[in-house]
Amino acid sequence: MSDAPHEHKPHWTGELLRSASFARAYTFAAFGTVFASFAIEWLAGDVVYGTIITGLCLFGIGMLVARRHEISLLRLVPTSLIGFLVWAGASILWSTDPSQTAGGWVATVSIAFIAIVIAHVRDTLQTVRALADVMRWLLSISLALEIVVGILLRSPIDLLGIEGNIAQFGPVQGIFGTRNLLGLVAVLALIAFVVEWRTNSVRVGLSVYSVAVGGLMAALSDSPTVFVLAAAMGVVTGVLVLVRHAGPHNRRRLQWALGGIMATIILVTYILRHQIVIWLGASSDFSIRARLWEVLTYYVQAHPVQGFGWFGPWVDGVPPFSGVNYALDDHYTSSLNAFFDVLLQLGWVGLILFGTVAGIAVVRSWLVASERRSVVYAWTPLTLVALLVDSLFESFTLFGLGWLMLVICAVRAGQSRSWRERIDTLGAVPEDTGQLPPTPDT
Repeated sequence: MSDAPHEHKPHWTGELLRSASFARAYTFAAFGTVFASFAIEWLAGDVVYGTIITGLCLFGIGMLVARRHEISLLRLVPTSLIGFLVWAGASILWSTDPSQTAGGWVATVSIAFIAIVIAHVRDTLQTVRALADVMRWLLSISLALEIVVGILLRSPIDLLGIEGNIAQFGPVQGIFGTRNLLGLVAVLALIAFVVEWRTNSVRVGLSVYSVAVGGLMAALSDSPTVFVLAAAMGVVTGVLVLVRHAGPHNRRRLQWALGGIMATIILVTYILRHQIVIWLGASSDFSIRARLWEVLTYYVQAHPVQGFGWFGPWVDGVPPFSGVNYALDDHYTSSLNAFFDVLLQLGWVGLILFGTVAGIAVVRSWLVASERRSVVYAWTPLTLVALLVDSLFESFTLFGLGWLMLVICAVRAGQSRSWRERIDTLGAVPEDTGQLPPTPDT
């Protein structure tokens, strides 16, 4: 027998959970599940979708534990995000339906946790590539199903709520349930496709196909918000390019000047909002939203500080949602505005916390993107701007895929330009640039 001491070998489960291949598979599964949530629930039900999310959370816990020596606990979650989630959880105490609020809070925390895991086990480029791959499949499947239901089948069938309007050039919904959600997904996909193309991550032919499918589905969605998002993306991209090409000594003054210009544009846009809505041909959509928001203001005044409790998507038969739908003789599932929804459910405290999460993430990611030369750093601020602009017209950013992307971007932005970075530096912890060490699948 050998007298050499027995060497401790890491268990194979730990090696698996730490591996780059498992992190890649996890990211694909998470994006695929959350972005295809409507299709999963339509085909298999809420229980199946909830089970998949639970499994992703359990695997996420295992991955973070296995990588505990690689991850700084101080940078795990932005403080502002913790504050928002704590306030949402505390709203169980004054909710109009505590059990439904508890369920909504668990769903919100679950998606946020999955996003936190992705942000820590994949770097920015790996995240963009995974998102782009999933979006190629989901948008292609959506286009194929629209063609089958709307063109190839003589008798329309009830499949995923697809109305089969592609022969009339829209509106189409794909596997996402509504045209507005399809429009947001297509814009987020286009941002990922362009970044993927500019970083030479895929073949040119695949990039051309991806952008073509994304652009086609965005156009066929016939969603008024797509035009607003496209205009916002064009302006923000142009400004970011201008800032990135400015010299370091002129960049700060240019940032302030552009900030003033953007504030002026926002003010003018708000003043001329009715004319803009008419020009976009979305007057009916805006009138619906204006009527809904007018009714919501009365309910907000009843609980202005703490709100009615966090639910996420509206719950049938629960105040104040039942009262709003009764007053409007309709069946709304959200406020059609993320900020209004937060104000209704969590009051002004919740709105300030939510605005802090989004605002700090935008500022941090913008500063990083303006200083670092790689195009991949532009993905985070562009995605955040798209989510926040869409939040003016829909509440998708508060749950599901929108919430997943918001938390990923917030965590990614918090990994640099943070007080945590200075503390880690003083503690002799290696600087975290938001990029993981290169892996074979990068």
